[in-house]
Amino acid sequence: MNNILKRTLLPSLMAASLAGVTLVPAKPAAADDQVLRDAGIGAVTNVVTGAVRGRGSVLDNAVKGGVTGAAVNGANGLRNTRNRRNRSVVQDVGVGAGASAVTGVITGDRKDTLGNAVDGAAVGAAIHLLTNGK
Repeated sequence: MNNILKRTLLPSLMAASLAGVTLVPAKPAAADDQVLRDAGIGAVTNVVTGAVRGRGSVLDNAVKGGVTGAAVNGANGLRNTRNRRNRSVVQDVGVGAGASAVTGVITGDRKDTLGNAVDGAAVGAAIHLLTNGK
């Protein structure tokens, strides 16, 4: 009888505790509620800079720009609420350049790392110009 209870009760107890732990709502790590806006700005900006430079496809540039915009948003999300409105242009451009260079390497665009960094810097600058003080 003891083994029967263990075999029926333990799995359901473990499943209930696992579901309770995983369904607990958690706060996002750093990104704020404007992450989609910044990802959109990044995607559009990177598509334009990619077209001007004649590098990459529209889809690849949009993906790199979206990731870069989300990274810039995440870097500003690490600040407290008051300082999020006073964004640093150096931080936005630096995070954009770094994120775009790394994203380019991950997506297989290893030939133009410097160009990807320039595109990311443009994304960071565009996000800074369009969202500073908002």
